[in-house]
Amino acid sequence: MTASAPTLDVVAIGNAIVDVLARSDDAFLAQHALTKGGMQLIDAEMAETLYADMPQAKEISGGSAANTLAGLAALGKKCGFIGQVNDDQLGEVFAHDVHALGIRFDTPAMQGDVPTARCLILVTPDAQRTMNTFLGASQFLPEAALDLDMIRSAGILYLEGYLWDPEQPRAAMRAAIDAAREAGRKVAFTLSDNFVIDRHRADFVDLIDQGLIDILFSNEGEIQSLAQVDDFDKALGVFAAKVPVLVSTRSEKGAVAVVDGMRHEAPAAPVSQIIDTTGAGDLFAAGFLAAHIEGRDVADCLKLGAAAAAEVISHWGARPEADLVVIRDQLFA
Repeated sequence: MTASAPTLDVVAIGNAIVDVLARSDDAFLAQHALTKGGMQLIDAEMAETLYADMPQAKEISGGSAANTLAGLAALGKKCGFIGQVNDDQLGEVFAHDVHALGIRFDTPAMQGDVPTARCLILVTPDAQRTMNTFLGASQFLPEAALDLDMIRSAGILYLEGYLWDPEQPRAAMRAAIDAAREAGRKVAFTLSDNFVIDRHRADFVDLIDQGLIDILFSNEGEIQSLAQVDDFDKALGVFAAKVPVLVSTRSEKGAVAVVDGMRHEAPAAPVSQIIDTTGAGDLFAAGFLAAHIEGRDVADCLKLGAAAAAEVISHWGARPEADLVVIRDQLFA
C-alpha cells in the first residue's frame, strides 16, 4: 500500500514543561547538591524548595520535543504536539505558547492535583545549564490521549527519550510508533540523556534492532552510553548499519551523521558568545529535520542543525529568537 501524502511535516510526543530559568553561580549549585551541567528529576517538595531559593527567574514554555517543534515551526514546517498538561496556570501558559507558534496541540488537559511539569534551570556564568525537572502531569500522558489520525498524517513522528521513563507515556509512544509505521511514516527518536539510556538501554536497542527507528539523534556521550563503549567511532559503528540516519552532536567539535553507511561531518557554527546552552540539541534536531524535509543533502542538514543550535545558545532560553528562515536562506544562498 502506498502511503498518502502527509499533511503535517512532524508530530512530536514529549514532555509538556514550562522552563523556569535563572542565573546562578557554582556556590548555589553546591549549596543544593546539584550536579553541574546535568539533568535530574525532582519531586514536588524539592521543586517548591528550589524554586523558592532561586534568583529572579523567567518562565518560558519548554520540553525537549516541544523546543524542537518550535524550531521547525520557525522554519516554516507544519507541526503538531502531543503532551500532557494540567488544567492550571502553567498548563495554560504552555498551551498558549505552543498555539502561538502555529503548532497543533489538542491533547486534553488533565484535571486533579498533579500540576503541570516545570524544569528549574540554573545557568552559570560559563553558560552551562543545570536542569531540575519536576515531571508533574507530563508523565501521565495516556495512550487514550493520542490523536492517531494526526500521527498518521505526519511525515515524521518525533519521540523524546525523556518521556520513555514513565510507564503511561512509554505505552503511548509504542502505540504511536505502530500507528506511524502502519501509515508508512518515518520515526525519529532522540536519546535525551544518559540517565534515560541507563534505565532503558534494552528497550532502545530493541527498537533499533527491530528497525523501528529511521532517524536517531544523540550526543557523543549518549551514543557511547547506548553502545556501552568509551570510543565515539566504535559507538557509531555499533548502530550505523541498523539506523538509516544516525546523527550525533559533539558540542564545539561539530556533528556527525551516518546515512546509509556513509559518514558525514560538519563543524559547529560560529557563536560570538555562548549565553545559555539550554536547547542546543533540540534546535540542532529542528534544523536537521527541516533540511531533511526539504530534501536537502546530509551536509546541508548538518549545517542547518548547527546554525539553529548556534542561534539558541547565543541567548537565554531554548526557543529561537532570531529569524531562522533568514539564517537558512543566508546559509544556502
